[in-house]
Amino acid sequence: MKLCFLVEEQYRHDGMPVEVIGRLTAWGHQVDVVRPGGSLLRMTETVRTGAHDAWVLKTVSGGPGLTLLEAAASAGMTTVNDARSIRGVRDKALAAAIGRGRGLPLPPTYAAARPELLAEIPESEYPLVVKPADGSSGRGVHLVPTPDQLAATLTLLAGETMLIAQPYVANSGVDIKVYSVAGELYATERRSPLHPDHAVRERRVRLSAEVAAIAARVGLVYGLDLYGVDVVLGPDGPVVVDVNDFPSFRQVPDAAARVARAVLALARAGTATVPGDALEAHPAPGVLATAEGRAALPRPQIPAQVAAAVGKTG
Repeated sequence: MKLCFLVEEQYRHDGMPVEVIGRLTAWGHQVDVVRPGGSLLRMTETVRTGAHDAWVLKTVSGGPGLTLLEAAASAGMTTVNDARSIRGVRDKALAAAIGRGRGLPLPPTYAAARPELLAEIPESEYPLVVKPADGSSGRGVHLVPTPDQLAATLTLLAGETMLIAQPYVANSGVDIKVYSVAGELYATERRSPLHPDHAVRERRVRLSAEVAAIAARVGLVYGLDLYGVDVVLGPDGPVVVDVNDFPSFRQVPDAAARVARAVLALARAGTATVPGDALEAHPAPGVLATAEGRAALPRPQIPAQVAAAVGKTG
């Protein structure tokens, strides 16, 4: 197969996607790498129908790669993940609205195009977590304990075009990161960016049925096949605090090979899943609407009780 990877500058030497590209090349596939942030792009020539079997995006949120991926999708080419789905999670304000509207356990979310507007949030909502709406990799995430500390935090976030704020969910200082590789779920725990002094060794952990059901539903709601979900265990149960497309897949066993196989299966099957108004009409992440797609993709490794829980939440 012939694939095009869009790779941002900061990921040029990162294991994900470099090792995936290496594995695909070793298997005899042709992989072209485009650096959307470091190249002059002649858009009318870069995106050509039929030039590649699929386009794969590994870029920072807010970078130019998504524009190029959307151009490829508009020309009818397969993209991994689906370009519309990526837009739905990279804008965290939009992601919150979609997720809460579809019943996912996300915190209430405020959005402000002008930072000073966050001062209107009631004191009862504090402590707050404030971050850029297009942030990634923990960039610019701040815990604001009281209203009188908001101004100092906003100074640190000067220049951001949109900010979101969410009431802080009390937790142990440990985030659970669930990775989905075309339906196969893996969980790790790691230190929360809000608790940098908390000593936590990143490691794989057992995935509870409750968290697995939430992670699987995230893929259904946003229409993603390769994604990560950040979850904290609050006093009222698991809460989703972030969703990202094509994450690092750290601690996933043989991650490069698993992701490479998923990319090939999605490329062969065609257009990936997309979100819509009727969740029941969606195929599950990694399961395409066509018979060929269903046969080509790996079966989701989700326990039966988790699958039942996903169905009950719809």
